[in-house]
Amino acid sequence: MTELRKICVYCGSSPGANPNYLTAAQDFGRICAQNNIGIVYGGANIGIMGEVASATLEAGGHVTGVLPKFWYKSTLMHDGLSELIITENMHERKQTMHDLSDGFVALPGGIGTLEELVEMMTWSQLNLHTKPIVIANIDKFWQPLIFLLEHMTADEFIRDGLKVPFQVADTVEDILPKLQGI
Repeated sequence: MTELRKICVYCGSSPGANPNYLTAAQDFGRICAQNNIGIVYGGANIGIMGEVASATLEAGGHVTGVLPKFWYKSTLMHDGLSELIITENMHERKQTMHDLSDGFVALPGGIGTLEELVEMMTWSQLNLHTKPIVIANIDKFWQPLIFLLEHMTADEFIRDGLKVPFQVADTVEDILPKLQGI
């Protein structure tokens, strides 16, 4: 079982079209706080990002925001965080988020969320980390990506010995058990 102190959450800076995405973010934030697991995320106060942070904080949890300096003091910055880390650039931001976290979760989001998730999958594939990765497939949001990964495997672009280790959680309640390897 993997011990989780902090989880990196990748998710959208937009709320998305489906209200269940925001509800999932709020529920996940509360679940983390109730289990004394901190959140590491991108530091914004908008969209799914803002909801997961605010819900964690409101439930008494710890939230670390990691912002590149070009966003520092912007109206997008969440002003109630437990901890705020300012990085020089996006590359340092992603490395810092990785270093602070014991596992990774991708809630619904856009191209930035996809890029961050795929980078952690690539780092895992290259044995740069062994931290668990969970795709939170809320209302089948990530199903096209899951199909694409299956297609890449079937066409042998993801070969034996280079598998991309990740778990899929179809509900918010399944995320922590999947991260913990239960």
